[in-house]
Amino acid sequence: MGSADSKLNFRKAVIQLTTKTQPVEATDDAFWDQFWADTATSVQDVFALVPAAEIRAVREESPSNLATLCYKAVEKLVQGAESGCHTEKERQIVLNCCRLLTRILPYIFEDPDWRGFFWSTVPGAGRGGGDEDDENARPLAESLLLAVADLLFCPDFTVQSHRRSTVDTAEDLHSIDSCEYIWEAGVGFAHSPQPNYIHDLNRTELLKLLLTCFSEAMYLPPSSDSSNANPWVQFFCSTENRHALPLFTSLLNVVCAYDPVGYGIPYNHLLFSDYREPLVEEAAQVLIVTLDYDSSTSASPTVDGTTTGTAMDDVDPPGPDNLFVNYLSRIHREEDFQFILKGVARLLSNPLVQTYLPNSAKKIQFHQELLVLFWKLCDFNKKFLFFVLKSSDVLDILVPILYFLNDARADQSRVGLMHIGVFILLLLSGERNFGVRLNKPYSVRVPMDIPVFTGTHADLLIIVFHKIITSGHQRLQPLFDCLLTIVVNVSPYLKSLSMVAANKLLHLLEAFSTTWFLFSAVQNHHLVFFLLEVFNNIIQYQFDGNSNLVYAVIRKRNVFHQLANLPTDSQSIQKGLQRKKKTPEPISRTNSQDGVSMEGSRPAAPAEPGTLKTSLVATPGIDKLTEKSQVSEDGTMRSLEPESSQPPPEGNPPSAVSDEEAWSGKLDEDTALKLNRLNDKEASHPRRDRRRLSSASSSGQWTPTPDWVMSWKSKLPLQTIMRLLQVLVPQVEKICIDKGLTDESEILKFLQHGTLVGLLPVPHPILIRKYQANSGTAMWFRTYMWGVIYLRNVDPPIWYDTDVKLFEIQRV
Repeated sequence: MGSADSKLNFRKAVIQLTTKTQPVEATDDAFWDQFWADTATSVQDVFALVPAAEIRAVREESPSNLATLCYKAVEKLVQGAESGCHTEKERQIVLNCCRLLTRILPYIFEDPDWRGFFWSTVPGAGRGGGDEDDENARPLAESLLLAVADLLFCPDFTVQSHRRSTVDTAEDLHSIDSCEYIWEAGVGFAHSPQPNYIHDLNRTELLKLLLTCFSEAMYLPPSSDSSNANPWVQFFCSTENRHALPLFTSLLNVVCAYDPVGYGIPYNHLLFSDYREPLVEEAAQVLIVTLDYDSSTSASPTVDGTTTGTAMDDVDPPGPDNLFVNYLSRIHREEDFQFILKGVARLLSNPLVQTYLPNSAKKIQFHQELLVLFWKLCDFNKKFLFFVLKSSDVLDILVPILYFLNDARADQSRVGLMHIGVFILLLLSGERNFGVRLNKPYSVRVPMDIPVFTGTHADLLIIVFHKIITSGHQRLQPLFDCLLTIVVNVSPYLKSLSMVAANKLLHLLEAFSTTWFLFSAVQNHHLVFFLLEVFNNIIQYQFDGNSNLVYAVIRKRNVFHQLANLPTDSQSIQKGLQRKKKTPEPISRTNSQDGVSMEGSRPAAPAEPGTLKTSLVATPGIDKLTEKSQVSEDGTMRSLEPESSQPPPEGNPPSAVSDEEAWSGKLDEDTALKLNRLNDKEASHPRRDRRRLSSASSSGQWTPTPDWVMSWKSKLPLQTIMRLLQVLVPQVEKICIDKGLTDESEILKFLQHGTLVGLLPVPHPILIRKYQANSGTAMWFRTYMWGVIYLRNVDPPIWYDTDVKLFEIQRV
């Protein structure tokens, strides 16, 4: 009964606050204590008992009362941190203030006039901690953040007490060394404290408040100006916070040490509440927000996007002011890297775990936060990136990413997940070791709706990419460049592609090289350049093991001849563009095992109607996203000056309209019809930010010209392939006639033993397009990350229905 009474009293206090027109004095403790002293309300209760409309009403009609409520709640937290929360009553007050502030802060942030409130000084604030004048001048935000940091290392409240007896002196919060109270063993800490679910619950509440403080970023429109640092994060991750190091370590270790399956008892997640999971989710979210730092503007090589060589120099520069980024970039012990990599891989693989009993193993939901965290680790700590690529462990990250990409390809609410997966693979593919690791045979059978194949991880990657391009959601068009860049980057190292993967690559070339597709948008020909580069790299550097690909090239030789003889006169260009108007002819799929999908897989499904999703800012074009490096003979890379040769750097993403129309002539009828329908919708909503070449007419409609076609046709890198066909086609035809062969295995055997040494042109230098940090991707990550956090925090719905400006919330 007590609980119902306290809820009633709490509700009465809220009503009093909203109906009082006169300011209530800050000294009227009897009134203010009703909000936190005698109530035992859960965070869900607070959200139910303090409706949004009433918070806004107080904000507009009696602002001084809202200001006093915030100030008094922060004061209680500061007092709790000062006293060390030794009694149950004090702990309850701290938790109640925590919940109340979590509820109110978003409504402070959504009003521009209130945003500076927490950064103003309250007269006499700081009186609890001594009488020095400078203490009195602390802004409310700083007092709040420092109190939360103290409370996160409060013995018997959020950490285990080290005192043997509870007699006389309890530990003084200001004298303890919080490095001895790190929450979990792992990086920089060997001792694993006894799990305590009460501590886990209290930490989770405090981290929720912290995340809410940081969420001011959601209420500002996206801007590429990196000087717009989040003041809450900036202060919390500065030297002002004496707990920065133990807190960073605690968050990282709690995430990386978490094992959702536990002892492997089936259905254990249904029998016992897992208090760790909400803490791990909250820790992952706080961690990625504190690491939101634009490395492209930093002069320091330790956290620079792609300084080659310098990142490994002996003398590390001091690093950024953000201590969390600084600490992350300085982790260097192999056992720490191993702990982080194993932990992230274990959690990313969790949704893929197959069990014989349905739903018997716990499935985590925070894989998007983990992918952002993994990105930050690789981007800010080059030593970690090299460690990941040093062994086959990188494949434990690759397979889950390919699983997520394949699974989300038809779901428009998961376009952000597709982007981050592709960005990570682009970053990894800039390093030679990644391509080499892909040659490991793929034996783990993760159920994906892709054709059954026997081969390597490289085959898996190509087959999944083919699936994304041919049957993914229309919004994935801007990723095609990225997907093919990844394949180009790894191609010089692929020792032996399977027949299935070889056919997929040729199928893409066939689709991308139709005249309709090439002439329908200004940058579509780039995709053909990328694919030709893939074939050239494999033929020049890995001919010996790739008889399947060579055979596929010979079978589809007409595609290369058509490209070489591409018409360039105006009449042919117009004729090519007319082809779309005819009904699409289905592409023949003979000799492809597309019918059979892997056992246990289910097809990628579109989003359920009504699913909420958040908008994303546009990503930079591939030329802005990467810089070219040339691999020299000793394997080192040197950066190339950007030059205007192939592909010409037009910075716009592939046009959604044209790509979809182009497909209509090439893919099976279902896909073609679907893309045509999408295309009609898209045409009525032209994309923003569509920069055009000078050949665009004044109406903004671009048209292909003979000069334009000639400008890139003359650069098509067809010499190597044409020479290969010139040498091998007559030989293969002769064998077939002489031996009456119709069996491809005999031809493959001949190709396996053939050689082109001395017959091909001089091998071209290997070009790698390495990811480079830039403010465009930094802004993309910020909107994506906060969008994920917004949608994942539904209980309680912290930001729901507030006036968020960083992105739009849309329903599918």
